[in-house]
Amino acid sequence: MVGKRKPVSDIDAQSVKNADTAEKKGYDGGSGPGGYIAAIRAAQLGFKTAIVEKEKNLGGICLNWGCIPTKSLLRASEVYRLIKRSKEFGIEVKGASFDIQSIVKYSRNVVDKLSSGVTYLMKKNNIKVHQGFGKLAGNSTIKVAGDKEEQEIVSKHIILATGVRARNLPEIEADGDLIWNAQHAMMPGKLPKSLLIIGSGAIGIEFASFYSTLGVDVTIVEVKESILPLEDQDISNLAQEIFTRQGIKIYTNSSVKALTKSKNSAQVLLSSGESKEFDRVIVAVGVQANIENIGLENTKIKLSPSGFIEMNEWYETSESNVYAIGDVAGPPCLAHKASHEAVICVEKIAGKSAHALKKECIPNCTYSHPQIASIGLTEEQAIKGGYDIKIGKFHSNFNGKSIALSETEGLVKTIIDKKTGELLGSHMIGAEVTELISNFALAKQLEGTDFDIKSTIFPHPTISEMIHESVLAADDESLNS
Repeated sequence: MVGKRKPVSDIDAQSVKNADTAEKKGYDGGSGPGGYIAAIRAAQLGFKTAIVEKEKNLGGICLNWGCIPTKSLLRASEVYRLIKRSKEFGIEVKGASFDIQSIVKYSRNVVDKLSSGVTYLMKKNNIKVHQGFGKLAGNSTIKVAGDKEEQEIVSKHIILATGVRARNLPEIEADGDLIWNAQHAMMPGKLPKSLLIIGSGAIGIEFASFYSTLGVDVTIVEVKESILPLEDQDISNLAQEIFTRQGIKIYTNSSVKALTKSKNSAQVLLSSGESKEFDRVIVAVGVQANIENIGLENTKIKLSPSGFIEMNEWYETSESNVYAIGDVAGPPCLAHKASHEAVICVEKIAGKSAHALKKECIPNCTYSHPQIASIGLTEEQAIKGGYDIKIGKFHSNFNGKSIALSETEGLVKTIIDKKTGELLGSHMIGAEVTELISNFALAKQLEGTDFDIKSTIFPHPTISEMIHESVLAADDESLNS
């Protein structure tokens, strides 16, 4: 909640937590990247601030069961992959092996460090943390049910940041045994020999990459025509080629028609008519908003047809003084979007000059091997939008640093408005592209043009030179391909 300025004694800045589904469906929290950043910015601006969080560890899904632990797992698999390839670099490693429980432990240690860091930030900024399940009782009151007692908190402004949880399929519900959601997949007791992943968005692809690298026989089933359906078609196509070469089996235009569980495996009937057996199944078919039992019925707050909280560009809901940010306010469901919305929302409440978020400037990242990143319009979207476009492409096998790293499978594709030189979109696959995409994010935020990137000096040898070359290639001016 964000409300009156200090030294008024009532609570002013809080993110409310949906806890009812947490025990059944996994971790979610009001202290995630939206909630805790909103609280910190509110405190910086002189508001008395508090957070309601049911879970013991602060940080929400992203820190505890999403962004951070998955990247830790993927880092471990990357190290193993490089060890297996070490002979290419003139280094021979014999008898390399891994222990899945040690990998999981490493991941959880990273989580603990960062969660402790959020706790420290709460104390540093004098933010009160209320442990319990928060429920709206109007537009200025939160009832918090803790382990021992119920508290009532009054505030002038309330920010909802309750996040999302994994969606299940009809009759294919995660049970933590044979059928996993993302949380289960992060903490396997042992590695399965075979694994089916239903859904090929970022979550599904990252788990496919992790488990395949560790030797699991991985199959992906995607109902749409391409994997990574939100990405540009060229990137999706190249990604599928690379993953297939890595041994991952991919079925597009396909779905699971039936799943029968036995003691140690699941028999799956695909829409193609094929029947296959898998040790484990991961359901990665999207998310749904945590809006149950948080008291929305006590307010005028409206929901979108897809079940997210409706709000305007300043995150105001249809209930005065109640705001919604982050995943619960709708896609794209990304931690960095939630944090940015948190700052905009609080600064608007504080009366500061705020700029509305531009969704076309939100980068997307998938941390598989190879990595995938994008921002702005795809080629198809640009054409449908009526733009007269030019496209530049540059492949990793022409980039000196990529060759030195022996990471030559990749592409940077840039979409430019012919009339204005505006950077409409950029789409990447390859080594470290999740780091490179911020170059385009900054360029778009500053309303840079193709001329600005052409005129920029990129250090050599770096993978970032591919950005320069892709823009040059849009005018047939590439110097290294």
